[in-house]
Amino acid sequence: MSEVTKTMDQAVKAMADREGKYLTFSLAEEEYGIGILKIKEIIGMMPITTVPQTPEFVKGVINLRGKVIPVVDLRLRFGMEAIDYTERTCIIVVEIEGESDVVLIGIVVDAVSEVLNIKGEDVENTPTFGTKLNTDYILGMAKMEGGVKILLDIDRVLSADEVAILEKAA
Repeated sequence: MSEVTKTMDQAVKAMADREGKYLTFSLAEEEYGIGILKIKEIIGMMPITTVPQTPEFVKGVINLRGKVIPVVDLRLRFGMEAIDYTERTCIIVVEIEGESDVVLIGIVVDAVSEVLNIKGEDVENTPTFGTKLNTDYILGMAKMEGGVKILLDIDRVLSADEVAILEKAA
C-alpha cells in the first residue's frame, strides 16, 4: 500500500470517526457539541455540595438518584468568566474514561441547544493556534449554516490527574 493511499485511508477514517449525532450546547455565545453516545442525561440545576481543595472549575458533587457525581463548570474549565446560573443553565451528565473504569461527571453549560446529525465532510480539523495551545480535547470544527460548532472529545477535556481528583471527590 502506498503512502498516499495510507494517508487517504486515515483521512477517510478520521472523517467517519467524527460523523454522527452530537448534543450541542452554548457557553459564552459559542456553540459546542459532544457525541450523543457519551451523554447519559441532561438535568436542570440542582444543589451542588462543594468539595474542599478541588480546582476552581470543580463545582462539587450532586446526589443523582443515590449516586454521587462530581460536577465541573465548563466555563471555568475553559478559562471563561463565571456567570450567575439562569433557568437555562443545566448539567449534562457524561461518561468519560477514567484510569480504571468509566466515570460519570456532570458538566455545567449555559444552555442545551439541540441534537444535530453532523456529516464527516462537514467537520474540519482543528486549526493550529501555535505550539503553546493544547487543543487535543477538540475533535474538530463542524461547519454549519449558522457558523461553526466546536466538537469536543469529552474524554480529553479533563487531564488524567483531574479525572483522578474527580473520582476521589465522588
